[in-house]
Amino acid sequence: MTEKIERIGDGQQRRFRPYAEYKDSGIKWLGEIPAHWEAKRLKGIASVQLSNVDKRSEAGQVPVRLCNYVDVYYNDSITSEPEFMNATATPDQVRRFVLRVGDVLITKDSESWNDIAVPAVVAEDLTNTLCGYHLAHIKPEPGLDGRFLARQFSASGMRDQFHVAAKGITRFGLAGAAIRSAIFPIAPIKEQSAIADFLDRETAKIDALVAKKQRLIELLQEKRTALITRAVTRGLDPNVPMKETGVEWLENVPEHWEVVPLGRIGRFFKGNGGTKADETEEGVPCVRYGDLYTYHDFHISTTKTSVAPGVAATTYTPIEFGDVLFAGSGETIDEIGKSAANLMAEPACCGGDVIVFRPSGKADARFLGYATDCQPARRQKARMGCGFTVIHIYGSDLKYLAIAIPPLPEQCAIAEFLDRETAKIDAPITRTNQAINYLQEFRNALISAAVTGKIDVREEAVS
Repeated sequence: MTEKIERIGDGQQRRFRPYAEYKDSGIKWLGEIPAHWEAKRLKGIASVQLSNVDKRSEAGQVPVRLCNYVDVYYNDSITSEPEFMNATATPDQVRRFVLRVGDVLITKDSESWNDIAVPAVVAEDLTNTLCGYHLAHIKPEPGLDGRFLARQFSASGMRDQFHVAAKGITRFGLAGAAIRSAIFPIAPIKEQSAIADFLDRETAKIDALVAKKQRLIELLQEKRTALITRAVTRGLDPNVPMKETGVEWLENVPEHWEVVPLGRIGRFFKGNGGTKADETEEGVPCVRYGDLYTYHDFHISTTKTSVAPGVAATTYTPIEFGDVLFAGSGETIDEIGKSAANLMAEPACCGGDVIVFRPSGKADARFLGYATDCQPARRQKARMGCGFTVIHIYGSDLKYLAIAIPPLPEQCAIAEFLDRETAKIDAPITRTNQAINYLQEFRNALISAAVTGKIDVREEAVS
């Protein structure tokens, strides 16, 4: 047995060794395990409780802090550093669900089965902090290292047990019996601790590399945003005379530019459309409001989905080349009114909750895409949004969205410049994202191989 898992972070490229001897675990999905390991059900090595401590505070109960779903979902370990929410609990709940070092918490409910059984280990005694609702509280018995168990929950193959066991359609949940009956390959306790030490050290190296690359992406995106904002509000000539606009978010623009609200240069109308059930592999390209957040950046050149021509003609709103599409709602004030200009020459349509702006005169579509979703435009749109859990924006508001308009030839020059220069920035962003994906895949593979005994890291743990 050999494992092509190479070490990262120390300049070396070498493979970890397998164990000297293996045996059949008797579990099809697990396969062979080291000869001195055992496959055990969780209920034989730990106690499992499903928390019933909710977020309410009631008079007469004990004041506590509550470790909730997001605290587990976004952290590998639980310490006293996060600001846990305040709540109350009964004395019995305090006794049962107080967090002790080595305890493991996992998510047991989620809207996606991929988010089921996400683990975190408690790194220190937290005597006034309890395991909150939507979590399972696992207390290892003697002979089981909580850090090792938490890593096993995140290992591929291991976590598939919980994905399969989760019940539901729109929301998924794990029953206590499903958690307790899950099978884990268990090493001797000293070996568990050695594996946990090794993974703590190696994943920290990987996480540090990922953090550096994510920071690089942030800097590149900031550069890209500043480049676009400057070009669509100040032009390409650094020596051009400027004038005050009287508009807070635009400040100064070139003297020969005109600052206008969109309502003066075109009209708005609301898109109509059906549901995702209308989607087909081939047909009329269709832009949905959610696509504007996740798929389109300033411009729309292709779409993820299509609808049949007959359905498009009777149910959906047709869009033309040069139309600017705005998302009519969003979950945050920063997202509201996300927009992009349609650059598709072929017939296309949009779904509901999309607001369409159609210019009445000649304008460069690429320039409008940049100008209507640059930072100054986003700040204006943020002020137009209304609502709480879902924030809405309307064409009656967007008609007051002010942008700076240069002569048409200059619009074209600015758009060509931005297409070229943003591509130069996008290329390293793409490469860096690919590197991050590789590091994260390696991290997952390393954890999975170590906690299932596919590689022997005992010597590595003390090196």
